[in-house]
Amino acid sequence: MRRCLSALLLAAVAGGVASAQPVMLDTIKARGTLIVGTPGDYRPFAVRNPDGSYEGADIDMAKGFAGKLGVRLEIVPTSWAALQGDFDAGKFDIAIGGITVTPDRAAKGDFSVSLLEDGKRPVVRCADKDKFVSIAAIDQPATRVVVNPGAANEAFARANFHQAPITVNPDNITVPDQIVANKADVFVTDGIEVDLIAKRHPGVLCAAAVPAPFTHLTKAWYFPKDDALKQAIDGYLGPAKADGTWAATLEAAMQ
Repeated sequence: MRRCLSALLLAAVAGGVASAQPVMLDTIKARGTLIVGTPGDYRPFAVRNPDGSYEGADIDMAKGFAGKLGVRLEIVPTSWAALQGDFDAGKFDIAIGGITVTPDRAAKGDFSVSLLEDGKRPVVRCADKDKFVSIAAIDQPATRVVVNPGAANEAFARANFHQAPITVNPDNITVPDQIVANKADVFVTDGIEVDLIAKRHPGVLCAAAVPAPFTHLTKAWYFPKDDALKQAIDGYLGPAKADGTWAATLEAAMQ
């Protein structure tokens, strides 16, 4: 009898634990809305326009994913500094917009299939493209480094530049303006953003002629640990990568 009662008690406890686990996909479908959060300041992934609308490759893909689930898409703003806190507070279902896979984030959530393999490189004035080609060349007292606040770019700069003064610009989207205005010399960011900045400032800003990126990083969507949600996301993004849909969407956002 005691063994039976113990077995029943264990089953009840196990059932309680199981029922307490998040079932994100069911929640999203029942709500009828997919809520995504983004800093909205990182082309080509996601950028918030002055009128409050959003555009970018991740935004387009999120619209498609919401459509596949049969729900509407709601986009809520966050910032790089606040992203993890907002994620922990459950303010959105998925974080998008050029999210870098990191161990700290992975400890609290899950990631989709890789959307981009990249690495950090410097963007500089074109006259300096052959000057700032290494971390040591940048880390000099006379070199002014600029970063956006609270994310991987600032963390990289503070970990690697100990002599070069570091200025924190209020947002990511206007960082290049600081170099154009000669208020800063170097911005180290993801290679795809370096190429886009150079493309948008021809003859003024260039990718530094580094022999190789300073780091290796992966971009993906970030969401709470939930097997069904991960399967749904990967089941959408995986084929989009395989058939070229993602590459075409990213290329269009680079224009």
